[in-house]
Amino acid sequence: MRRLNLDQLHTFSEVIDAGSFSAAAARLDLSQPAVSLQVRQLEQRLNVRLIERVGKRLKPTSAGQTLLEHARRIDAAVEDAMQALSSHALGAAGEVAIGTGATACIHLLPPMLRAMRKRHPLLDIRVSTGNTDDVVAAVTENRLDIGLVTLPAAGRSLHVTPVLQDEFVAIAPASDNEWAHEVTPHALAAAPMVAFESGSSTRLLIDEWFLQAGIRMRPVMALGSIEAIKEMVAAGLGYSIVPRMSVGAGHHRRGLRISTLTPALSRTLAIVVRQDKPLTPGLRKVLSALESLGCAV
Repeated sequence: MRRLNLDQLHTFSEVIDAGSFSAAAARLDLSQPAVSLQVRQLEQRLNVRLIERVGKRLKPTSAGQTLLEHARRIDAAVEDAMQALSSHALGAAGEVAIGTGATACIHLLPPMLRAMRKRHPLLDIRVSTGNTDDVVAAVTENRLDIGLVTLPAAGRSLHVTPVLQDEFVAIAPASDNEWAHEVTPHALAAAPMVAFESGSSTRLLIDEWFLQAGIRMRPVMALGSIEAIKEMVAAGLGYSIVPRMSVGAGHHRRGLRISTLTPALSRTLAIVVRQDKPLTPGLRKVLSALESLGCAV
């Protein structure tokens, strides 16, 4: 099946509209021989005569008139396509899928996502949550475009960019007036611990913090939701260690007493992207916004 050449088709339309090869050449900023060649090649491709001369003006043949009707619709469709693609080229449209942990999703990303939506309303940023291993696997398999995860995170096909350090703090019920402003692993060991679920990157970091002090932590609860952990602590069912970002805003630390840890404990959040990932303008804008999170915290 013979395919139409869009440039030849557009040139043919311009010749008919202008009434001559020379006038069409001036409109298209081409030489007259180049315009004549394109029309001739189109006629050869279709094996029909498209233009005839009536007096001093060129007119479409019957076949040319039929093609012209289609050409105008094709021109309009091409223009619509180019307009749609131009927004992608400017980074203002498209879809970007981000994977991250629940804490970052709740307490870190919303201001960035709000700003991105305001600046680029046609850019569809989709966020899903999971632990570091699941997010890294999804990025590796190209099911997600970007991961924002807790280090360590590794993969031979991944580019890992540290973004920010997030300090951990201890939380206790606000009603516990004896809770110290600064706590150590040994001071915490005697109290009931409400912990993150086993196997998560955050839980591994906290376990290691206790082990460095020679303590093996045995929590009374292990939950997958940081908001559930905070609710349990606020209800007086124990204490916990959580990222500071999760209690940064007043309404997120309601019912809680916050203490610093000695020695200090922190985690590093990093962006993970496939090394061979094509960086579209939209993806570049999202990456830039994520990289700037370190300056905002």
